[in-house]
Amino acid sequence: MAKEILVVLGSPNSPTGELSTISKERVDFCLEIYQKEMLVLCTGSWGAHFNTASEPHAFYIKNYLIEKGIPEDRFLEFALSTNTVEDAVKTRDIISVLENIQVTIITSDYHLERVKLIFNEVLKEYKLTFFGVKSNFEQEEYSALVKHEKKAIAEIIKNGLYY
Repeated sequence: MAKEILVVLGSPNSPTGELSTISKERVDFCLEIYQKEMLVLCTGSWGAHFNTASEPHAFYIKNYLIEKGIPEDRFLEFALSTNTVEDAVKTRDIISVLENIQVTIITSDYHLERVKLIFNEVLKEYKLTFFGVKSNFEQEEYSALVKHEKKAIAEIIKNGLYY
């Protein structure tokens, strides 16, 4: 049986490392589907737009998940990424030494289409499953996020995916 790896994609945290609502939605979903034989891979480093704290974003995700009961030995190394393409490339680099695996990528609903486009290209040799966790934004903010995603997808389709 293939070993399942849960990849939790990064999102913002506060300057003190407190996870944003988006992050908590993703990690809480990870907790919901986690089973003891699974491994967890956390993504995210630093960036002005999502993490100016002292530790990489993945560190805060991992700590949250450990506090909620996932044992420390179930975590792979961090994918220290600053964007979705790096999430995929750095995930591939980490999991490439493992055999007989399937990969589950956890993101937000508004981000799911772009994540599928990128991960299906970068990790095409793996069995992938995707979850877009429902986000709880006001309609105006949600619409702005969807608009940003559609623009990013159009750029990938127009220019190709560089990694």
